[in-house]
Amino acid sequence: MRWFHMTLIAIFVVATLIFAMQNLQSVTVAFLNFRVSVPLAILIALIYLLGMVTGGSLWALIRWALEGSRRPAGA
Repeated sequence: MRWFHMTLIAIFVVATLIFAMQNLQSVTVAFLNFRVSVPLAILIALIYLLGMVTGGSLWALIRWALEGSRRPAGA
């Protein structure tokens, strides 16, 4: 089973590297008066990481709220 997982990870890494090499052209992103030009692959990676952080934080907040609502009122 370990070799299966390692193979899946290797395939994912290779696919990610191919994607990054094929998407090196710069794109310009604008928000209000702020503009930045970055390679597309880097922009997608940053957006993915931002989504992981915000999604994980939201999930933790929901779990905390659910656990708090299950406690007795006097505790």
